[in-house]
Amino acid sequence: MKIEDCFYIGYITKTKGLKGELQVYFEYEEPEDLVLDSVFAEINGKLVPFFISKHKLQNNNTGNFYFDDIDTIEKAESLIRKKLYLPLSLKPVREDDEFLITDLKGFIVHDETAGELGEIIEIHEYPQQYIAVVPYKFNEVMFPLNDDLIVEIDEENGILRVDLPEGLIDLYIGE
Repeated sequence: MKIEDCFYIGYITKTKGLKGELQVYFEYEEPEDLVLDSVFAEINGKLVPFFISKHKLQNNNTGNFYFDDIDTIEKAESLIRKKLYLPLSLKPVREDDEFLITDLKGFIVHDETAGELGEIIEIHEYPQQYIAVVPYKFNEVMFPLNDDLIVEIDEENGILRVDLPEGLIDLYIGE
């Protein structure tokens, strides 16, 4: 299996207990939609399959996993910080009308006060929120994507209207 035939779901954060249990942090948005019979771990640039004997998902984008043949803490420790992948054939299909916050990448941001800021070039996902990154006046302006700041999402025209707090943009451009 090659990385280009897979999609990234998260990484192993730490061991739990002495019997090889591992904690996985999911960067995939909805881990409960994934088929988790086996995963591929990236080890030395190659994808190595691991069969899952038991797992339990938590509600904080983590899960606890037991892999076949990983039955000691020593074996488990060798997998810490390894990235995990699933084959593209197992990637959940989104509904046509399903819109995710990450779909805002590429939208043009208009602030109620400052006017057009530019295109969202990145969206960072943190446990508490999503952060949009927009180049503006030769700087990167970052702001949270939450209901308090979003005025309107115009999907048809690719425009995000926001009302950013006074002074936020000035922090980035130094005016």
